[in-house]
Amino acid sequence: MARGLYRDQPEWQQLQEFLPPRLRFTDATAPAEEFWEWRGHDVHLDTFRNPSAPAKVIAHHGVGTNGRQMSLILGGPLARRGWEVVAVDNLGYGLTDVAPGTRYDYGDWVELVLDLIAAEQARDDRPIVLYGLSAGGMLTYHVAAAAPRGAVRGIIGMTFLDQRVQHVRDETAHDKLTSRVGVPAMGLAVRTPLGRIRYPMSLASKLSTLVNEPAAMKLLKRDRSSAANWMSMDFLSSYMNYAPAVEPADFDACPVLLTQPAQDRWTPRELSGPVLAPIRKVSVDVVDLENAGHLPLEDPGLAQLEEAADEFIRRVIA
Repeated sequence: MARGLYRDQPEWQQLQEFLPPRLRFTDATAPAEEFWEWRGHDVHLDTFRNPSAPAKVIAHHGVGTNGRQMSLILGGPLARRGWEVVAVDNLGYGLTDVAPGTRYDYGDWVELVLDLIAAEQARDDRPIVLYGLSAGGMLTYHVAAAAPRGAVRGIIGMTFLDQRVQHVRDETAHDKLTSRVGVPAMGLAVRTPLGRIRYPMSLASKLSTLVNEPAAMKLLKRDRSSAANWMSMDFLSSYMNYAPAVEPADFDACPVLLTQPAQDRWTPRELSGPVLAPIRKVSVDVVDLENAGHLPLEDPGLAQLEEAADEFIRRVIA
């Protein structure tokens, strides 16, 4: 059953009260809502369509967020700067309606985005830049590594996490028992019907550090479309073990920008090192977002995110 539209969902409307007033949507400024059919799933898209925009930005959430939250922190600001923006609710999150009875994993997330890029390119030939928060940052890398040459002009990530690295697992999982015992156990479960069993993301990861404002965190813990979500063993095991089409030392698809929240209590900057340090064939830039948490609700970090993303997009499409 479809979850409906964000215009009818109270959680994100309450969350935006924690944002600077300039970022809060009204009926006139909120994104349009579209559904895109993909392999029997109805994928929800927040869209800021602008046929005169010189490029498109496709925004991706992580494992504790959703597309509307991406629209709030960056989609709306970039749209006001003249870019076309599409924010995706990937399988299992937001308001995307997953086809009944289907099993999907993290590899399907990657394939969904690859096909969405192709669908957007079929509409017109404007360049595409990807943005991703948290796990969405690494998703942009995985997509760019697998995409046809030139399909992605640049990737912006708020962390790039290679979960195959044990230190990264240890620091981002709920606890070391989960990272060192739970993850291998999930790998065994996916070979059986147990792979369908859903597990709360709040117990799989350090979701309690998603935002730094306690009242906002309390709200997010009630939102089943984002931080209160449950995902299958299939998804979690594949996410933790996913191998990119191209390893970082050989990555040459497009420039990379890390926008690192300075007060990120979940994924500090050093956890992106295993991905970014080996990249030598394209430019890698880093911008620190002052006073910002993992899902940033704070200035000046949010203003710095908007400025850095805008400058990066202009550079990579020039």
